[in-house]
Amino acid sequence: MKKRYTDFQEIDRDLKILKLQTEIDKEEVKLSIDQVKANMSPASLVSSLFGSVVQRALVMKAASKIFGLKKLVSSK
Repeated sequence: MKKRYTDFQEIDRDLKILKLQTEIDKEEVKLSIDQVKANMSPASLVSSLFGSVVQRALVMKAASKIFGLKKLVSSK
């Protein structure tokens, strides 16, 4: 639905609003890019991997206590 303008002041106001919205969108994209870069840094990736390994170990330990599971050792 098209908006009907009655004077140039309305047009100028809407143009200012659109310009500000565009600037906000650009800043949000910049912030998102910075966040992705931070999350993909080597230190962040290693930290995430380490956290996953520790979390899995804790879950397995808790599950073994709850369900009485024992680690199977194969004999050669």
